[in-house]
Amino acid sequence: MRGRNLLILAGAAVCAIAAADNLEQARDRQDRPALEDAARQLSAVAQKQPDDAAAQYRFALAESYVAEVATEQRDKAAAKNAAEAGIPAARRAVSLQPGNAEYHRILGTLCGQVIPAQVLLAFQYGDCAKSSIGRAIELDPKSARAYLSRGIGNYYLPQALGGGAELAIRDFEKAIELDPKLADAYLWLGIAQRKLARNADARKNIAKSLQLNPARVWAKQQLDKTPPK
Repeated sequence: MRGRNLLILAGAAVCAIAAADNLEQARDRQDRPALEDAARQLSAVAQKQPDDAAAQYRFALAESYVAEVATEQRDKAAAKNAAEAGIPAARRAVSLQPGNAEYHRILGTLCGQVIPAQVLLAFQYGDCAKSSIGRAIELDPKSARAYLSRGIGNYYLPQALGGGAELAIRDFEKAIELDPKLADAYLWLGIAQRKLARNADARKNIAKSLQLNPARVWAKQQLDKTPPK
């Protein structure tokens, strides 16, 4: 019986890893049901393997993608719920492997994803977002995704609370410097530039993002809503 249970658990873990591999593709399609289904699978594995940092991370990552797509679809309540669901797993991954920069990044990202639902939540989650992503950058100064995450956090954080589009742009430009093929960095750079009415530059960078990742539905939507000048 014990051997059978181990085989079932191993099979579930394989399925969960496969689900994790498909997360970004589902995010690109804005396929929230697929992401939510993957999150359920990964949650089950994470619960059965509480001391497996990678399992905790994969579940946290899935919830982060759910929150991302929900935000794109203007469902702030769903984004908040998904981000808050992933935070404990991300904290667990960090506690198990505190030297892993990516685990700190996903924790900071999730904390930041709660904030757009209600600005007052910045007081509750803002420090987690800043300190976790800051730690990720300390551990891996060449992580383009860490700078991208910090930039997105700064974009959503009001200027009065230490954020703002100008600050975000510097992070997106740093991410591009570190990884010129990171499509999302160009996308967010364009979004931040549009917020500052730099529409020509915004269209150029969002178009570059689409060139690098033609499957990204949200990039197409952002390009369509960006004026030419």
